[in-house]
Amino acid sequence: MSLQLFDQVSYQTSKLVTRKYSTSFYLATTLLGNRIRNAIYGIYGFVRYADEIVDTFHQIDKEKTLNEFENEYYNSLERGLSLNPILHSFQDVVKRYSIDDKYVQAFLRSMKADLNKTEYTDIEQINEYIYGSADVVGLMCLSVFCEGNQEKFNQLKPAAMKLGSAFQKVNFLRDLKNDTEYLGRNYFPGVGRDNFDEESKRLIVEDIENDFRLAFEGIKKLPTNSRAAVLLAYFYYRTLLRKLAQTPASKIASTRIRISNPRKIWLMKKAVLVNSLRLI
Repeated sequence: MSLQLFDQVSYQTSKLVTRKYSTSFYLATTLLGNRIRNAIYGIYGFVRYADEIVDTFHQIDKEKTLNEFENEYYNSLERGLSLNPILHSFQDVVKRYSIDDKYVQAFLRSMKADLNKTEYTDIEQINEYIYGSADVVGLMCLSVFCEGNQEKFNQLKPAAMKLGSAFQKVNFLRDLKNDTEYLGRNYFPGVGRDNFDEESKRLIVEDIENDFRLAFEGIKKLPTNSRAAVLLAYFYYRTLLRKLAQTPASKIASTRIRISNPRKIWLMKKAVLVNSLRLI
């Protein structure tokens, strides 16, 4: 039977991780074409585990664990097998869709930065972090969406990076309290929880809106097997951004803004309808 059964178990594990850790992302994956859905689970499982190591597992040596995670990934890439099902499915995705190692390395650099770096003092620093923590994840997914069509990948690459940046910045804004109070990190140069006001919020929202505008042009050109799913993620994060824009800065700094599950379902129906009727 070779590795077929183990491959299936590994991808099912990555799917479980996706469903348990992010209901919003999992909802979007249900709109993906069957042929590529497992690959996106494989990518999500890898980036989620790395993120959990640096953000959640406070009782362990995070640096050692992240290095072990990275080493095991590269060992699995070389031998084509890992007994860690998350790494096994990810290495299979990397090979199957020829994902450039520079994206994996950029992602791991940003995860390692979270181990020690707590302050970003200028735009260049935070842009480098966002590139590694979000943009390249979007490019990994785009590699899957394009299924080997390098011309299409190159065409959509700038928009995919803008979408990744927009998603990450929305997360920064939504998680301002947790990042600053519990993790001791500040991702907005010159703006912290103590001096976050309406003007700084307005400037952040405007910057994210600009990223979304540029990203939307790429969403319209995505292959049919991925467009509805990405459109749902776009609608979800735009809705979250509008809610954050309407929320007083003091409340953003003291609580976490959410989108209700009924609203998520409504956005899903909207994405399906807009995509099927080619309204974009």
